[in-house]
Amino acid sequence: MKPILLFLFFQITFSAQAQLVAPKYSNEFLAIGVGARAAGMGNAQVAITNDVTAGYWNPAGLASIRSQYQAAYMHAEYFAGIVAYDYAGFATKFDQQTYLGLSIIRMGVDNIPDTRFLIEPDGNINYQNVNAFSEASYAFLISAARSFKFPTYPQFKNVQIGATFKVIRRTAGIFANAWGLGLDLGGQMEWKGWRIGAMGRDIVGTFNIWQYNTESFVDVFSATGNRIPQNYTEVTLPRIIIDIARQIQFSEKLGLLITAGLNNTFDGKRNTLLKTSLLSADVQGGFEMNYQEKVYIRGGVSNFQRLEDFNNQTYTSTQPSFGLGFRYQNFLLDYALTNIGRQPIAMYSHVFTLKADFENKKKKK
Repeated sequence: MKPILLFLFFQITFSAQAQLVAPKYSNEFLAIGVGARAAGMGNAQVAITNDVTAGYWNPAGLASIRSQYQAAYMHAEYFAGIVAYDYAGFATKFDQQTYLGLSIIRMGVDNIPDTRFLIEPDGNINYQNVNAFSEASYAFLISAARSFKFPTYPQFKNVQIGATFKVIRRTAGIFANAWGLGLDLGGQMEWKGWRIGAMGRDIVGTFNIWQYNTESFVDVFSATGNRIPQNYTEVTLPRIIIDIARQIQFSEKLGLLITAGLNNTFDGKRNTLLKTSLLSADVQGGFEMNYQEKVYIRGGVSNFQRLEDFNNQTYTSTQPSFGLGFRYQNFLLDYALTNIGRQPIAMYSHVFTLKADFENKKKKK
């Protein structure tokens, strides 16, 4: 508790010297999601996440892991390979009711040409002066979850709560960088056959302290007449996600999981189906059919928007997704195909995730 209070005190002190702003799309790289299973189901995961990726989706889901250790890695490329997105996670059982998790996320654009010194003082063009830099965003997540039993309320089953403390690091070459801290809280339970999940992301606001190395670009900005950016503190406002799900078992071998929910933001009106002056709610849903819990077929839809065509006619745009999963012993390979940019076929992205379960082989005598 003391480190959090110290950080908040630091934020208040810093904001007295730097501008405090709350943009609409702050830390939006953390809204994309992790795991091919989620990508294939329209990112409707808050109620059903039950593996190591729960550290991101809903930390309460970590308490559903049954193995001693679980690890996962995901790689995806968006916008025709321009943007690389990577995730790695690890979870372990602390005791019979408690799980701990660690997740690392990186989204970046690499090999961006730095052309500041392309033209030499004598007017000659020298391509050897062109270097490259990266624009990257990192998130380090530390999660914990615990399950509870309420004998006096037997209708509430598998009640789990969890929390994720996150550290944000963002860089743009030598030109700018930021550090940030945030907190997520989540819960899951079963009620009369329904799975219900709620997730509060950036629940107390995530503060990102931006610092600019103005000496590295002041000449360029002065020549173009652009305003030179100043150091400031960026606040990511809270987001609340609520999902429900239902498991339908057709036989011992064939089952179907259906899930849907609302992703609610409070940073102003967004282009979503449901929007008011208080919040904007994005509808998301998906399904997962499994055969003997070894072969999975998934589908989903999210990101509903109202757009206009060249004839000024409005239409509804969506982000569909499709996925497959194959389990072999303790390994699970997931694949998803999604169109994050809702653009032509060249913009479709392929997402892969490899997950593995491990047990402690040491036996107690």
